Amino acid sequence: MLSHERVWAAIDALAARHGMTASGLARKAGLDATSFNKSKRTSPEGRDRWPSTESIAKILRATGATLEDFLRLVEPSGSLRRSTIPLIGLTQAASGAKLFTEEGMPAGGPGWDEIDFPDFGQEKVFALEVTGDSMAPLYRDGDILIVSPTASMRKGDRVVVRLNSGEILAKELRRRSAKTLELATFEAGQEDRTIPAEDVAWVARIMWARQ
Repeated sequence: MLSHERVWAAIDALAARHGMTASGLARKAGLDATSFNKSKRTSPEGRDRWPSTESIAKILRATGATLEDFLRLVEPSGSLRRSTIPLIGLTQAASGAKLFTEEGMPAGGPGWDEIDFPDFGQEKVFALEVTGDSMAPLYRDGDILIVSPTASMRKGDRVVVRLNSGEILAKELRRRSAKTLELATFEAGQEDRTIPAEDVAWVARIMWARQ
């Protein structure tokens, strides 16, 4: 299972495998050298802080490791579990509100496929396949986003948002209140958005991107 302790231990193990400290691995991946410091792994209030999927993707690219290599470090006993999760294309997801429950989980039916993926433990996840260039340059045609409507979210997380109109956005969460959802954009030349809560069908945190 992807526990907080084991994920951070896997980052340390990946660094050691390549003859680096956690700080050295962060620098090699183009991150701030303090990104993986032990002091950054919990908040001042004692809450767990998780590494972002973006930072993990960067250290995998920097070391040439695959996601499965990393997950084997998370589960060194070889007990890495896999599961089949629902998959739908972005175009289909935007066209059919009945494809999802009120919580933003797959409702099944035509349009849904399945893919094999490592078990995310207690988090409920599904996969979105990016189609076209609506999420470029961050995500491109053919990329697979593993998203969870049940995962906790905080400022700075990357999220997928489906509006009642059918529009689907990939943005950075800036603030979420009972009245509005504030999103920061990744695309140059586009403005940040503040969306009334009643216009939002669901919000899901991006747990992983397979690019």
